[in-house]
Amino acid sequence: MSRKPETELRRGWTTGACATAAVQAALAGLWEGRVPSSVQITLPRGETPVFEIAKSEIGDGFACAAVIKDAGDDPDVTHQALIEARVEVSQGGIIFKGGTGIGHVTRPGLPIAVGEPAINPVPRSMMQSVVRDTAARLGEGADITITLSVPNGAELAEKTWNPRLGIIGGLSILGTTGIVRPFSCAAWIASIHRGVDVARAEGLPRIAGCTGATSERVVQGLYDLPDHAMMDMGDFVGGMLKYINKHPVPHVTIGGGIGKMTKLAQGARDLHSGRSQVDLAALAHVLDRAEVADMNTALQAYETVGEDMAVWVAQNALKTVRGMIPDSVGADVVIIDRKGKVIARA
Repeated sequence: MSRKPETELRRGWTTGACATAAVQAALAGLWEGRVPSSVQITLPRGETPVFEIAKSEIGDGFACAAVIKDAGDDPDVTHQALIEARVEVSQGGIIFKGGTGIGHVTRPGLPIAVGEPAINPVPRSMMQSVVRDTAARLGEGADITITLSVPNGAELAEKTWNPRLGIIGGLSILGTTGIVRPFSCAAWIASIHRGVDVARAEGLPRIAGCTGATSERVVQGLYDLPDHAMMDMGDFVGGMLKYINKHPVPHVTIGGGIGKMTKLAQGARDLHSGRSQVDLAALAHVLDRAEVADMNTALQAYETVGEDMAVWVAQNALKTVRGMIPDSVGADVVIIDRKGKVIARA
């Protein structure tokens, strides 16, 4: 993840907000015969953004509209994706369908039932409100089928957590506030939470959170874990363990390299370089190696001190982990070097 810039960042809009705007525009086409060039919607916290309509179509008994997602300054893989909504009169209330590029849920534990399109509860509620409000204003019935599509959604989804979560075939329509706050990390941590939910629902005996691709590969092989047991933890060990504290699993493994795991051993819960640093003076004291205080990195210290440091880091990282989860949850720590060799376990 990039370091957060110093200047003020531009916020963006979630896929759920974009889908809601597209639905509102499409309903105008269906019931009033004209799709507007822009629409204003109300978000859950009262904000009223305006969305430009990128494309539209009106046909026999249906209308379509699309919005280009603007994620602001957040490094979001769905930035500039086209979020399309097709609405048509139907029976049986408001029905949601997943079109091209929208994933479908195949595993339990998510807020949407197995077999349903991956359109989360808050975006569904927003779109339902738009349908009901527009139908009431125009004197129409609120029996509408909404089909959402993202033309390149299947390709984009491969860069997200969806495959591991059991969301197959495309993206999810997400958002709880409608707003993407740049570098808030909320979406990443929410994905970790959903991963824990899926693991719990499937009764997995062990999950693992790792700081990077190398440690993830090693830990997954070490315990022969399925993909959906691997939480894409990154730097957010605190975010994952706090959730496990309230939603326990049988066992959690934390894996990573010597640098980030030294920070964990020293009590850090966010391992990003911009938010925590190794205290080399303190490390020199506990290792009784004065020269460590003058070194530049934990890696340099490990290359000098060797196994004794790796063992201390593993044992104390485990203490930090244990301090954040219930006694009922088993835990272990694995430290891996850059070549993928396990150098310490606790």
